[in-house]
Amino acid sequence: MAFVHTSVNQTSQSYLSNEQRYNYTTPKSFLEFIRLYQSLLHRHRKELKCKTERLENGLLKLHSTSTQVDDLKAKLAAQELELKQKNEDADKLIRVVGVETDKVSREKAMADGEEQKVALIMLEVKQKQKDCEEDLAKAEPALTAAQAALNTLNKTNLTELKSFGSPPLAVSNVSAAVMVLMAPGGRVPKDRSWKAAKVTMAKVDGFLDSLINFNKENIHENCLKAIRPYLQDPEFNPEFVATKSYAAAGLCSWVINIVRFYEVFCDVEPKRQALSRATADLTAAQEKLAAIKAKIAHLNENLAKLTAKFEKATADKLKCQQEAEVTAGTISLANRLVGGLASENVRWAEAVQNFKQQEQTLCGDILLITAFISYLGFFTKKYRQSLMDGTWRPYLSQLKTPIPVTPTLDPLRMLMDDADVATWQNEGLPADRISIENATILINCERWPLIVDPQLQGIKWIKNKYGEDLRVTQIGQKGYLQTIEHALEAGDAVLIENLEESVDPVLGPLLGREVIKKGRFIKIGDKECEYNPKFRLILHTKLANPHYQPELQAQATLINFTVTRDGLEDQLLAAVVSMERPDLEQLKSDLTKQQNGFKITLKTLEDSLLSCLSSASGNFLEETALVENLEITKQTAAKVEKKVQEAKVTEVKINEAREHYRPAAARASLLYFIMSDLSKIHPMYRFSLKAFSIVFQKAVERAAPNESLRERVANLIDSITFSVYQYTARGLFECDKLTYLAQLTFQILLMNREVNAAELDFLLRSPVQTGTTSPVEFLSDQAWGAIKVLSSMEEFCNLDRDIEGSAKSWKKFVESECPEKEKLPQEWKNKTALQHLCVMRAMRPDRMTYAMQNFVEEKLGSKYVVGRALDFATSFEESGPATPMFFILSPGVDPLKDVESQGKKLGYTFNNRNFHNVSLGQGQEVVAEAALDFAAKKGHWVILQNIHLVAKWLRTLEKKLEEHSKNSHPEFRVFMSAEPAPSPEGHIIPQGILENSIKITSEPPTGMHANLHKALDNFTQDTLEMCSRETEFKSILFALCYFHAVVAERRKFGPQGWNCSYPFNTGDLTISVNVLYNFLEANAQVPYDDLRYLFGEIMYGGHITDNWDRRLCRTYLREFIRPEMLEGELSLAPGFPLPGNMDYNGYHQYIDAELPPESPYLYGLHPNAEIGFLTQTSEKLFHTVLELQPRDSQAGDGAGATREDKIKALLEEILERVTDEFNIPELMAKVEERTPYIVVALQECGQMNILTREIQRSLRELELGLKGELTMTSHMENLQNALYFDMVPESWARRAYPSTAGLAAWFLDLLNRIKELEAWTSDFTMPSTVWLTGFFNPQSFLTAVMQSTARKNEWPLDQMALQCDVTKKNREEFRSPPRVGVYVHGLFMEGARWDTQAGIITEAKLKDLTPPMPVMFIKAIPADKQDCCSVYCCPVYKTSQRGPTYVWTFNLKTKENPSKWVMAGVALLLQI
Repeated sequence: MAFVHTSVNQTSQSYLSNEQRYNYTTPKSFLEFIRLYQSLLHRHRKELKCKTERLENGLLKLHSTSTQVDDLKAKLAAQELELKQKNEDADKLIRVVGVETDKVSREKAMADGEEQKVALIMLEVKQKQKDCEEDLAKAEPALTAAQAALNTLNKTNLTELKSFGSPPLAVSNVSAAVMVLMAPGGRVPKDRSWKAAKVTMAKVDGFLDSLINFNKENIHENCLKAIRPYLQDPEFNPEFVATKSYAAAGLCSWVINIVRFYEVFCDVEPKRQALSRATADLTAAQEKLAAIKAKIAHLNENLAKLTAKFEKATADKLKCQQEAEVTAGTISLANRLVGGLASENVRWAEAVQNFKQQEQTLCGDILLITAFISYLGFFTKKYRQSLMDGTWRPYLSQLKTPIPVTPTLDPLRMLMDDADVATWQNEGLPADRISIENATILINCERWPLIVDPQLQGIKWIKNKYGEDLRVTQIGQKGYLQTIEHALEAGDAVLIENLEESVDPVLGPLLGREVIKKGRFIKIGDKECEYNPKFRLILHTKLANPHYQPELQAQATLINFTVTRDGLEDQLLAAVVSMERPDLEQLKSDLTKQQNGFKITLKTLEDSLLSCLSSASGNFLEETALVENLEITKQTAAKVEKKVQEAKVTEVKINEAREHYRPAAARASLLYFIMSDLSKIHPMYRFSLKAFSIVFQKAVERAAPNESLRERVANLIDSITFSVYQYTARGLFECDKLTYLAQLTFQILLMNREVNAAELDFLLRSPVQTGTTSPVEFLSDQAWGAIKVLSSMEEFCNLDRDIEGSAKSWKKFVESECPEKEKLPQEWKNKTALQHLCVMRAMRPDRMTYAMQNFVEEKLGSKYVVGRALDFATSFEESGPATPMFFILSPGVDPLKDVESQGKKLGYTFNNRNFHNVSLGQGQEVVAEAALDFAAKKGHWVILQNIHLVAKWLRTLEKKLEEHSKNSHPEFRVFMSAEPAPSPEGHIIPQGILENSIKITSEPPTGMHANLHKALDNFTQDTLEMCSRETEFKSILFALCYFHAVVAERRKFGPQGWNCSYPFNTGDLTISVNVLYNFLEANAQVPYDDLRYLFGEIMYGGHITDNWDRRLCRTYLREFIRPEMLEGELSLAPGFPLPGNMDYNGYHQYIDAELPPESPYLYGLHPNAEIGFLTQTSEKLFHTVLELQPRDSQAGDGAGATREDKIKALLEEILERVTDEFNIPELMAKVEERTPYIVVALQECGQMNILTREIQRSLRELELGLKGELTMTSHMENLQNALYFDMVPESWARRAYPSTAGLAAWFLDLLNRIKELEAWTSDFTMPSTVWLTGFFNPQSFLTAVMQSTARKNEWPLDQMALQCDVTKKNREEFRSPPRVGVYVHGLFMEGARWDTQAGIITEAKLKDLTPPMPVMFIKAIPADKQDCCSVYCCPVYKTSQRGPTYVWTFNLKTKENPSKWVMAGVALLLQI
């Protein structure tokens, strides 16, 4: 445990060094670590025991089930024998019953047949009967008529008829017809005369009876034939006959109707016979059917008896069968259970085995897990892995008594499962590993979690997780203490968001859990609040890199929720796919939720399965429902598992489709992290993920469409890259834009693997091989040193030899005006763009800014280097109530004019009272708050100027802006302006304000052309005409404008321009013009001296603090404002004479037409000044980009050396080469007289001892730290960084002399200084020439020169001066020191050169920035004997930084006007 604690301390130092993040451990952290270990160990032991028991119980049930199967099988066998016997008995009965049933069936079939026959016969009889009856019904009328006719006959009328002697023919025909009809046997009498008729009718009664009883149904055929003629006789008609005889009419009617009846009867008779026969058949059939039915009834009776017997046998059989089935079912259930849970049986057995193994490794596992929770939360992924796998595990395994640990232990697996992760992801937790780790730590830590969440992803998940039960508050928010108190008592969760680096002391007891009264209360302020153990406190900050004090870190578990590059890439991939393929992303989203749901379901089912199995008691196989429930659960789990597998296949397909868009997401993620890193350059450069996401979304929408997916993705990448560049660049200072572009380009190329890391490392570091001398005159020693390093790389092998061998072509390349546009000589011309840059970096560092622009243009496109700044209106469209606009101010620029102009267009002005302008300062905070509140309601605009002046109020402003970002009027806008702090330490603008704002930098124009136009823009034609002395006024005004442009733009040349940077502004110019107007109006003559004094000492001079800068200002004014200007003889710069009397537009046109191209000549400087300025700019550019590189990357992969290896190697080399201290007492014993020179020498030795002592001490301390024997401190980390970045460590620099060199050159210089001191102090003999550079304090040595002379000549020291004579010799030509004074060497001239032959200052040679001076003879003389004629008072500085490194002033001879050298910034430097 102690090792874990100390190893975290060491890693925290590396973390601070590499990432600038503060992570502390304290004794309290260690105690909390122990407490959490005890808690987790107890909990996991209990959980492990519970899990093991559950699984063992489940396995026991499965085992007992399989043993029960054998008993059940024996029982089943007996039941099956019994069942077999019963089956045989039943089968016999079945056969008997079958036979009887067949009989019955046959008889029944016969009966059915007979029944069908009877039915048919009955139908036939009925039909025939019906037909007969119908036909008889037809004969009935005739029969009735015949009967009626007979009824008309009686004895009387028959007697009357008989009495006719000779009847009419009709009557005789009737009697004849009767005779024919009644002829017996069909023998028709031939004699049918009336006579014969009368005989027939002789006996009237008999005749009448014969008529009545006439067999009407059997009339002979002969009779019918014979009677036909009569019937056909028309007179044979009863009605007609009745006229003759009534009786004859009756007979006539009878004959007719009897014949009619017979005719019908003849038709009916066959049918009646058929009916008779059918009736007979029916009777017979019915009798047969009755007999059969009787037989069937008898058979059925027998069958019923047999059936009853069979049913009893069957019931017995069924009962036996059911018992067997129950037994078989139980066996089946058991088999199903054992078979169905076979996989669980194996898995649970393995799990039990694993749990038992876990019991053995539990102590070690919980130790790692506790360390993970307690200490790793604030670290990033790399450091977590390093500690867990690279430090702790090896340590535990290498102990004498190793602590057993599960080899493949994943801390997350013991703290949560897939179902937990699925739930968290459904709640909005990002899916990357680090986020899951963070969530696990947050859930399991015992100290209050404090999440560092700049992108607000963690807080989003927390709010979703806890939902409405979470109480959210902020420190300082109204009633926040009451919220905490209520939650403390109720046991609720409280989220304190947007925490700053300091916490309200009133919360101290709560953060420290300082419970009182037996743990029942916690004191908050003066109030004792009841403490509910369920209370949960979550702290949250959106600060990207907070520095929390150790005491707070001891009370809280810091968790770093900062978005990771991989995590952001996945989120952006989801975003781009949802815009490009919403169907795909919706499917992916649904699938993810479904998969998460499946995981949760599977976990629930598994628990349910175990729970059911464990809770079952007794012979649970009899509980079919329980077993079936287990089976259903298992089946459901199998279905879900199948769906999971199907979903995985679908997911693979979806992912394949989504992966096409990954390059766009990867590029966007890279861009965001590059953008985030810009805050390392300047703390103003803060950007939020929320704002970035909006830019990203708009870029996707703006990307050019294309049917080809590959082309579309390429368009997306281009649109995203350029949109983010534009968004970022508008908030950067000009000097940082190229840095950003360079970093952007390099990182894109690195991601695409298009650059060699070793080459990039050379480009950024530009290492130099020290101690080399250039063999060619066109390259400096330093450039040659860089070439030698470059030549050691494979791609540049033999470059040094080629330069020596082809010096002419290389010289042409090096001395060309724009070498970045030229190809490299000979075979080197085919080198890559980056390799070309490397060569340029070594040979022409001054052209690297232009070379980088070309490189960016080649790799990214011309729009990145020629793009104009976005106009204000475009930026304004992106603003809103939640998105203020923030102007980063620069001297001499007022960006709020753009706001006012835009306001006028949209109707927001002071006159309309909807435009509020508050200039912040003392007492204005209340006014600003009131304006913000009012404007938020009404939709007005508010300008808050110079917010940097109210540091204490800025947090209030941040909260106020956050408050108004929601539910404000949609037209509400806020515009803020602030100056950037001079140093990162002085930065005060809150991160929240900067991240949520659209940042716009406002910088003065660059270049003389723009500056001169801008200076003139401060005036109008009316200004030019306001003075009565127009010519003088205009000339001096224009000269002042030129002067203003010169002093403002000269800043870019660094120390050679101005020793210090001054905030010259347009106010200086306008006031100077007002003074000019007043003086010209008040004086008859132009008071040049007065004007120059007012301008140079007061208006502009009021800013100036350095005397040499004041001299420069005065010199400019003396050159620009003098009487010659009115005579047309004055040139403001070579080739740019002062214009004459013109109007306002004429001056602007004159500038456009006559002003020479931009060059140092316009400022009185030599072109070399630009080379120096450009070189420094490029050095700063690459140094900044180097610092932006990921610190864990292996520098120059080709070298294969890690950062730590490089540092160790350098550390050992320095320790080996640095010499022992000077023995001061021993040196003092050597000298007899302590002359001024000896005093200086001893002082220098003392200073050197202090420096070398610190070097050795700090390096040895760092060495122990790197070995792990000492805890790394911040000083050691700073030293480590300095060694790695080739910088002089701060603690060394503080004890050393000023220097601009990198560490390698500085250390070589140090060794040379020590060597010089050793040579001097060996016998304290003055060297023939003194290396003036080698002194800590050269002033003391020069003072010693005066002191020696003063003592020798007894002159007063305060009336002496040093005379400097430049010799024509180099140091090697001197063998002894002078008798008086000293020879000094090692000086360089900047801004000009020394003409050795003529002995004067002259123009410098192009590209020779700091030519060395010959040996100089310094001697002391009385001040009044100084030669002040034709001399330039040249300042001497220790380094090119000038300013505070001033040493002395040497008067150097010149034939030119000294003002030329003043304006050229000529100075002597001790170091270059």
